[in-house]
Amino acid sequence: MPDFAARLIAWQHQHGRHDLPWQNTRDPYRIWLSEIMLQQTQVSTVIPYYAKFLARFPDVAALAAAPSDEVMALWAGLGYYTRARNLHRCAQVVVEQHGGVFPASVDQLAELPGIGRSTAAAIASFAFGARATILDGNVKRVLARVFGVEGFPGEKKVENAMWTLAESLLPSNASNAEVSAYTQGLMDLGATLCGRGKPDCTRCPFAPDCVANVTGRQRELPIARPKKAVPTRRTWMLVLRDGNAVMLERRPPSGIWGGLWSLPEAADEASLAERARSFGSDGEVSPLASFSHVFTHFKLDIEPRLAELDRGVGALAALNDAHTAWVALRDLDAFGVPAPVRKLLTSLRGSLI
Repeated sequence: MPDFAARLIAWQHQHGRHDLPWQNTRDPYRIWLSEIMLQQTQVSTVIPYYAKFLARFPDVAALAAAPSDEVMALWAGLGYYTRARNLHRCAQVVVEQHGGVFPASVDQLAELPGIGRSTAAAIASFAFGARATILDGNVKRVLARVFGVEGFPGEKKVENAMWTLAESLLPSNASNAEVSAYTQGLMDLGATLCGRGKPDCTRCPFAPDCVANVTGRQRELPIARPKKAVPTRRTWMLVLRDGNAVMLERRPPSGIWGGLWSLPEAADEASLAERARSFGSDGEVSPLASFSHVFTHFKLDIEPRLAELDRGVGALAALNDAHTAWVALRDLDAFGVPAPVRKLLTSLRGSLI
């Protein structure tokens, strides 16, 4: 399909997205911020977070200088929290090692924290007009359907073949604006017409030549990830209160909800009661409604338990350290709290105050 790039660019100019908050700019900071947020997250979810981040951190220097807790608090609810930690670290590296200026080359961008090969190419294309190949989930879906690529795209052999195909399709002798339109067109086509569910093939510029459309295999391509049983884990969470405050505990920097503030946990109810006593409760815990949260690779069943501080307000200061904090429920927004934990505490706010 020698005219693939030309057809895509023409389609993007007429039918693509042109009014997203991070478009119509060559500012690499704004483009980088949007690309990191858009990793595995829908545009509609990203837009309000993007606006909040820009309002608080208008440039890379402001983000680099911000306390980690403030960055995580603004990110809370967006998920995949490793992105937030890498985002903050990347800003610091850009300031410390690049004088606050994002490098223009794909290779240098890819060396920064949290920026992989495809994201680096997208930033270089949109910010600097670089002729670079992207291969995110939307692009993989488009290529698999249009060219009939067999195999699960997450498999290394298949992914390498897709990189080779994507490289061969790049527009040659194109202007910076056309390169950006091509890159945006790939994203737009995958996000709008060539979606996961029911692709709108009647409006696709490649419909007459698309392997999936011609052979009726839109639902088969791309090949789905081989199914595996999703394991279930179980944890007990302690809602330890003193008046209108609850105790939060900072999670380890790696793992689920890494670096966020959450409720103390234990592997069973007896261990949780023991933890409650260690924090100053009499060890009596009352059950709250259990709930579940689904991560990418497992489901977490959560058993929350309510306990009262038994030592009085005077003991609160002694319990505060770098890893624990007593937080008034009205001040939860100042802390990076995982969305399901925040939902639990918000639902209890009326009864706990």
